[in-house]
Amino acid sequence: MTIVYEVSDGLYINMTNRCSNACAFCVRTIKDGISTSSVGDRLYGGEGSLWLEREPSLDEIIAEIKRRDLSKYSELVFCGYGEPTYRLYDMIKAAEFVKSISDIPVRVNTNGNASLINGISAEEAAKLFRGCIDIVSISLNTSTPEAYVKVCRPLFGEEAWHNLLEFGEAVSKYVPKVIYSVVRTTVPGEDLELCRRIAESNGGELRIRELL
Repeated sequence: MTIVYEVSDGLYINMTNRCSNACAFCVRTIKDGISTSSVGDRLYGGEGSLWLEREPSLDEIIAEIKRRDLSKYSELVFCGYGEPTYRLYDMIKAAEFVKSISDIPVRVNTNGNASLINGISAEEAAKLFRGCIDIVSISLNTSTPEAYVKVCRPLFGEEAWHNLLEFGEAVSKYVPKVIYSVVRTTVPGEDLELCRRIAESNGGELRIRELL
């Protein structure tokens, strides 16, 4: 099973297939993995199915990271076919290991609901990122909680949208960079500026990405 895979010049970690959202645009609803293709100036290369036979142990994840020459990559990213904060504590331990052997930037791609998933406060979840995570990319996707429910179909309902903003504001105190991302096709053009203001008022910046 694929625990680590490459996207352009980044190394990605696939820890879980569990997710609290069922986003209408999610690539995993139509593909088993990320096929080799180009988007703009970036090359996307899959290494087989990203559906896991089982969740890998922390030891297995670290063993796979050890097999790679981290100096070859521009960043290490916790992002697979699932929400990585379902494995929040193992993810943090893996990130701490990476920081103990390399200065490679570490990014987490998340729906921002780590606290709801793990039954802790947004502040408690955010503090765990201090010192081992450099960038947090949060999928904002819409400008209102009502639209979020329609597009992302979250397990936690409208609370998920409010919670991701609370987490984003909290984690901005502990990591150097917070990004809120939206998929261009899910946000009406007139709402993009509103999304930008939401991102900036909650300690981050907006990234508009294309649908893969």
